[in-house]
Amino acid sequence: MGNLAISTALITGGGTGVGAVMARMLADAGVKVAVSGRRPEMLAEVAKHPNITAIPADVTDEASVRAMFGTFCDVIGAPDLVIANAGMAESAPFGKTSIDLWKRTMDVNLTGTFLTFREGLNVMDRARPGRLISIASTAGLKGYAYVTAYCAAKHAVVGLVKSLATELAATPITVNAVCPGFMETPMLEQSVANIVGKTGMSAEDARASLAKINPQNRFIQPEEVAETVMWLASSQAASITGQAISVSGGEI
Repeated sequence: MGNLAISTALITGGGTGVGAVMARMLADAGVKVAVSGRRPEMLAEVAKHPNITAIPADVTDEASVRAMFGTFCDVIGAPDLVIANAGMAESAPFGKTSIDLWKRTMDVNLTGTFLTFREGLNVMDRARPGRLISIASTAGLKGYAYVTAYCAAKHAVVGLVKSLATELAATPITVNAVCPGFMETPMLEQSVANIVGKTGMSAEDARASLAKINPQNRFIQPEEVAETVMWLASSQAASITGQAISVSGGEI
């Protein structure tokens, strides 16, 4: 397992995108991983790896999150690494942002992180090295037009991370956020489709307009985020806590 400080991990939103990439990278390193999400068929595909277990759950539901960790402890043991990765984004002009859109965005991105961290921490061994990591976004570090709810939720996640890191500073458990820029995932394709639908722009031009936000004129790859998580999960990162690490090609 090399220099990893952890041996077990749970990842929400683990059925697709960066969640699946992180799960496979950790599992390849010998970590016993559970992936969670609301689509069992996607989780089952990731769980074909011998070191990965699927645990369907809804991060917006308190009882579901508690049951998820109960199953994890029964099947794998206490988690050393908990990654709050489940997220969603919808766009709308601020004046047309409905209360339902606002609540959905907060429920998944903010409340989901809160519940995942709280229930995960409650079953972690506080005498052992542990890691709580949120996959946030550069939207937690700056503002973007038309995604006010998403930016507000991700800024709140960064605040949660910083506060909890201070609370746990005397323990061997660190708390950090990884903040990618636009990343090559299914969520990016949703953003492209939204631009195409609202502007009539071609998909190619829509992708180019998003890539240009990154000074390197490209999209972040899920593997880059996963490698950042691997470093945070290592023994070398024991003093890194309360940080919001931008993985964005210099955008922030």
